[in-house]
Amino acid sequence: MLEIELKVRVDSLDPIRQNLKDRHAEFKGKQHEHDIYYNAPHRDFGSTDEALRVRYTDGPALVTYKGKKLREYGLKAREELNTAVESGEVFEQILDRLGFTRTAEVNKWRENYRLGNASFALDQVDGLGTFVEIEIMAETNGADATGQIQKFAKEMGISGEPILASYLELLLSTR
Repeated sequence: MLEIELKVRVDSLDPIRQNLKDRHAEFKGKQHEHDIYYNAPHRDFGSTDEALRVRYTDGPALVTYKGKKLREYGLKAREELNTAVESGEVFEQILDRLGFTRTAEVNKWRENYRLGNASFALDQVDGLGTFVEIEIMAETNGADATGQIQKFAKEMGISGEPILASYLELLLSTR
């Protein structure tokens, strides 16, 4: 799957939340996400623009691989593979035994909404601030997804320079 995403820093989540409610977006819940990122022993994910993450929420842990960012869509786009694991702690021990190293942790509180084929995330990220993400998962046509995301952003009054960096990259740049 190809993840196409617009991420924008915002001063307040309130007007966007209200706009989503006014448009009858489906509220999918609010949760704390504790993400632990790893680097591989055989290549540097910072250099290859990849990411490996173990995410802890209220449910099972989620392991995510994110491929190199694809710049041709104008927004942040990359391959994303996810799988749930019964025990994130055991999976982290496996990574440790294989020589993977922890690189950083990201904590965020996220409200999730669904409107049409788009997911909206209203994020409060420790050490970074507040952000809105609009995401569409595309099998093939990334250009079409980019157009849909830009249309949603305009309709929702979400403006600002798209942030192509991940929360991990933003957090590491503050160190």
